[in-house]
Amino acid sequence: MSTPPPPNQPPAGGFGAPQDPPPQGFGAPQATPSGGFGTPPVPPVPPTAPQQPPVPPTVPAVPAAPAAPAGPPQGQPAYGYPQQGYGYPQQQPAPGAGAPPQFGAPTAPMQAAQPPAAGAPRGGNDKRTQLMIVGAALLAIVLIIAGGFWYVSGDGDGGDDKRPTADGSPSGKPAAGTPGSEKVPANVKSKPLFNQPNPTPEEVVTVAGSWLTDTTYVKSDVSKVVGYNTVDGAKKWEIPLPGELCGATKHVSDNKTAILFRPTQPTPEAKYPACTEVGVIDLNAGKLLWSGNAKGATTGDRPASYYEVTLSGQTVAAGGTSGGAAWNLADGKSLWTPKVDGEGCYDSGYAGGEALGVIRKCGRGDNQTLYAQTLDPATGAQTASYKLSPGIEWASIVSTKPLIVAADVGKTAKNASGVSDLFVVDPKGELKARISLASGNFGGKCGGTEVEKCNGFVVGNGKLYLPSIEHQGQAEAGRTNELLSFDLETGKQTTDRADAGERYTMFPLRMDGSHIIAYKEPPYDKGGQIVSIDGATMKETVLMENPAEKASRTAETGFSPDFSEYRYHNGKLFISRTTARKPYSDKGDPEYLFVSFSAS
Repeated sequence: MSTPPPPNQPPAGGFGAPQDPPPQGFGAPQATPSGGFGTPPVPPVPPTAPQQPPVPPTVPAVPAAPAAPAGPPQGQPAYGYPQQGYGYPQQQPAPGAGAPPQFGAPTAPMQAAQPPAAGAPRGGNDKRTQLMIVGAALLAIVLIIAGGFWYVSGDGDGGDDKRPTADGSPSGKPAAGTPGSEKVPANVKSKPLFNQPNPTPEEVVTVAGSWLTDTTYVKSDVSKVVGYNTVDGAKKWEIPLPGELCGATKHVSDNKTAILFRPTQPTPEAKYPACTEVGVIDLNAGKLLWSGNAKGATTGDRPASYYEVTLSGQTVAAGGTSGGAAWNLADGKSLWTPKVDGEGCYDSGYAGGEALGVIRKCGRGDNQTLYAQTLDPATGAQTASYKLSPGIEWASIVSTKPLIVAADVGKTAKNASGVSDLFVVDPKGELKARISLASGNFGGKCGGTEVEKCNGFVVGNGKLYLPSIEHQGQAEAGRTNELLSFDLETGKQTTDRADAGERYTMFPLRMDGSHIIAYKEPPYDKGGQIVSIDGATMKETVLMENPAEKASRTAETGFSPDFSEYRYHNGKLFISRTTARKPYSDKGDPEYLFVSFSAS
């Protein structure tokens, strides 16, 4: 028996089956997000938190007058996600002063987390609330992709002394105008590499998480994580888990990444075990280095349930409404947990990368205040705090350095994006810039209740890149859009514009030095493309063009960008699902856990 995915994940293959209970074991169905770059949503079940209905796509905004220069590129961010979803946001340092301080309530004092446990505790009854810096990169050494993301080592084993940071990139930064490591293959026309059949559990299960190294593609599966050879698709290793996987971070540090999983398999008596276990995987060795849990601030002797996990440097942090906790990446040693305070404050979730961010909620009932904060990863101590406007119920973190917070202010977000405004916060906790997306002309979106689940946003070159919403092009049939940007110093839209092209739609995956790597969804008679966009000129260079042959095209377009992970590196593209279940009919097209393409 299997369990369903966390909120905002649809059944595999875009089926419209209602969602089952959330990871913590409650039976209330969760709403599936809709919209996003024009992809028809899976019909949601009655939501448990307010959500915005989709509205018809609008024509993208006309670029504003030229904004003040954003300055030279400051580094190469981590890759990957998401994805789950579109390429995860990349972080870019952005110095500067902002508006008068709006300091929030400080994070509560921290206390040591409970030591990792190896048992199989029962799930708790806590209800789930709903709801990369531009790491620098020395060329030809290390890169990562998030969406998950990917990590690349020059020798493929990560054994050199330039070990990646939490976002997978070494500490050096590329010079201004550096395009990064992705080169144009001799032949951009790709061929299908290998496709992995979709698992067929009776009920929806989470299979989020995918990572790409020079030699191995690592993908979460039903109660396991598997490494595949990137040359022929042969299985290199497999890590079995005692229960189903329920989450994975998009970050990598020292060739390691973190996952969440359940302590036991479902049984008739305990159909929905809580998501209590945190584990760290060595992507090179294919080993689960350690796993454990921690008692929550309000769970008594029971382990806390977690809904998100992330990495920052040598710290693994997991959060949920029953408590947060942090561990040492290398050995699982407990580092800290936020204490309960008299204001009812708790850490609702963390975001990683070069810095560690948190969304902290204070107050009770309808009288709650949100604070976006940065923390010292080693101690959990607050280093900066920004108080969000009253009335904002949920917030997400697009980037931790600079700290960029996404929120739906006054429920004015359009197109089911979940984002009406982005807040750029400086290292002192002061508001530097506010970016309005309430026009509905922009396609980035956030997961609502999840803190680190934003898609379609990429940060680099002192700018925030995002797609426009889909709109009618010049062709009689077909949609198109553009890649646009905002200046992080001023919050104003720039004149940057890269066109997807007739009948193609585009969304960014990650930065590559000062260039943007983007994926183009194809029309019905062509294959998709990977392009590199020059951050200075917005000129596009095709890195990969997939086959237009029907079987290949059908396999590629069988993945919804809102609920898939896209990983591209060195002429190889992997697209994978984040949920899986048995098909409702055996008469449809074959379904795959992931598909892959290779250009040479």
